[in-house]
Amino acid sequence: MKAMFLWWSLAILLLIQIVASALELEMLDYKSEHFTCSKGISNCTVKAGAVVLIPECPVDLEVQPVLCCRQGTACRPCLHIHLDIQPRNHQTASYVNVCYNVPELGMDICKILEFTVIPAALDGQATSKQAWLSLLLKDNAVSFNSQVTVYVCSHHSIVVLPSVDEVCSSAAQGVVEECDRHSPRRMLTCSVPSFSALIDQESHEVRLQVNKADDSPYPLEMCLQHEDNGVCRTCKESTVPLHSVTPCMCFQVWWNKGDERSHRSISCPFRNHTELLQRNVWENVSVSVVQGQMNSGGAMLSWNLTAPCRVEAEVWPCQKGAGLDRCTELVAFRQRLSDDIWRENSRGHWLMPGVFEDVVLGLDLCVMVKGKNSELGPFCPIDSSWWHWRWSLLVLLSLMLAVLAAICLYFLHGKLKRWAWEWYQKECGRLANRGHIVLLSPPDVDGSVSELMCELGSSLCAQGFSVSVDLWSRAELCSLGPLPWLHSQLQHLDSQGIRAILVLTQAAWERAEDWVRQWDQQGQQGKDIVQGVEKEEGGEEVEGEDNGLLQGLSSPYADVFSAALSCIKAEHKLGCAREHFLLVHFEAHSAKPPSSERGLPELFQGLPMFHLPSQSQGLLAELAMGPTGPEAGIGGHRV
Repeated sequence: MKAMFLWWSLAILLLIQIVASALELEMLDYKSEHFTCSKGISNCTVKAGAVVLIPECPVDLEVQPVLCCRQGTACRPCLHIHLDIQPRNHQTASYVNVCYNVPELGMDICKILEFTVIPAALDGQATSKQAWLSLLLKDNAVSFNSQVTVYVCSHHSIVVLPSVDEVCSSAAQGVVEECDRHSPRRMLTCSVPSFSALIDQESHEVRLQVNKADDSPYPLEMCLQHEDNGVCRTCKESTVPLHSVTPCMCFQVWWNKGDERSHRSISCPFRNHTELLQRNVWENVSVSVVQGQMNSGGAMLSWNLTAPCRVEAEVWPCQKGAGLDRCTELVAFRQRLSDDIWRENSRGHWLMPGVFEDVVLGLDLCVMVKGKNSELGPFCPIDSSWWHWRWSLLVLLSLMLAVLAAICLYFLHGKLKRWAWEWYQKECGRLANRGHIVLLSPPDVDGSVSELMCELGSSLCAQGFSVSVDLWSRAELCSLGPLPWLHSQLQHLDSQGIRAILVLTQAAWERAEDWVRQWDQQGQQGKDIVQGVEKEEGGEEVEGEDNGLLQGLSSPYADVFSAALSCIKAEHKLGCAREHFLLVHFEAHSAKPPSSERGLPELFQGLPMFHLPSQSQGLLAELAMGPTGPEAGIGGHRV
């Protein structure tokens, strides 16, 4: 009995030691990604790599979780990857592709370890222990209580890191930062919400209900995952459609306490409803198949099976026959899905890769999948000929459309050319028929006013108008005389759209008032002048140019201005003065004399007037389109 008791005591002590040593992770100083080699290997380098399918390579894989520390403090979880190299065929320079998958990442990360084997290590007396590689891997995604799968060629190793509580209960209490957040005092203040999942068959959904007694001032957070070690993705809805619920679906619920690490309530409530929900799993199974070639030259058929949960099933290649659903199994290729190669993808589903090697090339091969109560398939590679046919059809349609467009352009060429020519002629006619402008000086024209008039005339010419300025026509004024020259410019007022512009200054204002006053005093003489103007418009000569209101003028420009007043008076009688005459006022010069107490002279009333340069655009619009109504151009006189 004493021997038996002693034996059990030793066994218990040994078990306690084993458990304690498992929880006490080795602590290693870490500065950067550390890659070391044995004495039998040199030129060791590590760099980022990509996922490459290498069926076999002569290595033995060993992975251990460790703590990476900085001078014995601030420790974080790491992976220590050890590879025993078994060189073959006297190969010296080589490399190994090491990949690892963390469910939280949803993708594979690879490192290429390049090295050269020293020839002495290839001696027949040397053992494989003389050649090894050691990689210390630190990644932010590697955390406590996470599962990491390491792949090297066809070898793989699954490592589950211990939880924070397990690590903090060991000698690492004072060096791991997360242990401070899991102290017993803080644990007492933590509360975990409890919840339940109810299946509603009528609404075909699952409702998640949190216990109302678990009240907390913090907001409630929830996430959903597939399988115990799957990535938990945030879930905002409290209901889940029944068709997407699977037996491996789990939920995590916790109170969000900001920067504090919240304890979570984890539950997988559908594991007891396997028969009811297993159909949802198989309805969401998909298989992608690709034909390829191995390094040895043989043909292979690679496949990827994706499912919401890890499933127990068999896969095998088959040759598709004439019938759509008939596929004959290829003997000796059937494979059973392994539980330790599943990887989670970015959608939260689980992926199982596989390959059938040395298949017969040229056969119409597909893949079949058989579960416990269901059989799926055949899943076939995408027919490349179908893609070629679709792209050929797209190119053919494009060519047909191009030819049709060319034919339409050929037949419409004449019509389009005629439309373009008519539009061109219309635009040219519109620009060419902008009309003729006669710009008349005030009776007291001086240097500054004449300069502004020349600028106005040049601007109108640039806008496409034909412009005559009395300042530019001094030779014609001297040869013809002021009044004949003016009538020669205005003789086609109605037929050619000629407009006359008078520049309004103080002298012009006073001259217009004097002219009206003399008209009232010398009515009959003014009447004779107007009749003389009308005769001149009819082609008859004007007599008595020095008589009446035209006597005593100081310059030819003043004579032209007075003659223009007579024309305005005549146009007023005909009711079309505002259609042929405009007034402009340069804002740099005052228009209203200080002695004048009345408004605009009676002769100028009703004529469009524009103040320059502020109303330049309005003037151009008036000249281009003409008066648009009885009030156009007036109503805004400022003098």
